[in-house]
Amino acid sequence: MIKLINRQDYTEQITPFIDKNIIKVLTGQRRVGKSCILRQIQEHIEHTHSKCNTICINKELEEFAFIRTNEELTAYVTEHLKEGCANYLFIDEVQDINGFEHTLRSLQAQDACDIFITGSNATMLSSELSTYLSGRYIEFHIHSLSYKEFMEFNRLTPSTQTLRDFLTFGGLPYLSNLPLQRDIVFEYLRNVYSTIMLKDVVRRENIRNVDFLETLALYTADNVGNLFSANNISRYLKSQRVNISPLQVINYLRSLQNAYLINKVRRIDVNGLKTFEIGDKYYFEDLGLRNCHFGFNMQSDIHKLMENAIYLHLANKQYEVFTGQLAGGREVDFVARKNDEVVYIQSSYLMNDEATRQREFGNLQSIADNYPKYVVSLDEWTSGSNVDGIKHIHLGEFLQM
Repeated sequence: MIKLINRQDYTEQITPFIDKNIIKVLTGQRRVGKSCILRQIQEHIEHTHSKCNTICINKELEEFAFIRTNEELTAYVTEHLKEGCANYLFIDEVQDINGFEHTLRSLQAQDACDIFITGSNATMLSSELSTYLSGRYIEFHIHSLSYKEFMEFNRLTPSTQTLRDFLTFGGLPYLSNLPLQRDIVFEYLRNVYSTIMLKDVVRRENIRNVDFLETLALYTADNVGNLFSANNISRYLKSQRVNISPLQVINYLRSLQNAYLINKVRRIDVNGLKTFEIGDKYYFEDLGLRNCHFGFNMQSDIHKLMENAIYLHLANKQYEVFTGQLAGGREVDFVARKNDEVVYIQSSYLMNDEATRQREFGNLQSIADNYPKYVVSLDEWTSGSNVDGIKHIHLGEFLQM
């Protein structure tokens, strides 16, 4: 039996909305643990509500394959509702039911049950939910395991090897049921990647040029943390004798985003907080899925993996993440904002020469405010080190903050 980890940050976010007439939507990439969190919420309700009726539909199970349309969904739910007690509806991978939003809207209008759903494609939010359920739902974006959760789930302690394993294998929860060996883990991850591409990208987005989609995903993996331009990508592809327009590039990138396989980070002017229209960066939702399919070398990829890990940590902490533009074309790797809080972060593999130190600390020193600033590296001796209040911190320590 697969063991559950109590992902307390998420359950604490969701539980205040139990018994409120608003649909709770758990979104995120396949296999990041949405189903387990849904089960934890269900168990919490059954434990705290002595007389309740729970209706559970998991579209990944064959027993629910017959529920294909909203009419069939309505019939099933109506049949299983009970009078005289509180009803709770849980639907896993709801986007696999055509017209599901019509059933949910009707059930909510009748206050027939408290509704919790999961979905693995962002177009579900931008079209079905926002069109038919605007103002009637709240979204919780579920990410793969953080570094701290990775250690807890796999019963590991902080070490150089543990951090290396996290950067290599990523944070899909099911890895705790496998030995952390490269051939075994990567075989599992390649199957997950194929499922995401087939079900949530190719089929859901009606992709025709699958070869180009794979080429674009490969390019994105190789350019994690680099500034993107659809025109530059188009020119690169033409050099590879692939003739694709910039508009097609943008649409295919959006398809990968809709499946939560990659995440776009916008570029802003640090001083004016103006958002630029071009020059985005992309990071993978899970490090293991990035590594398993695209060729992987820890030594040559370490700076990309560090940046990706920092992005995921900030996203897990519910920051809105940007890359910062300074005067003279200089860059701050991450500007993270949450409410009135701002954090600036530079990522560098090793601070092994004065030029590197001047660049990484200098960029942050030029920002004239008192918000926290960090330089994150893999240097062993960083604890307590700072320059003008800018903290120099080891990646492993930063990922546990």
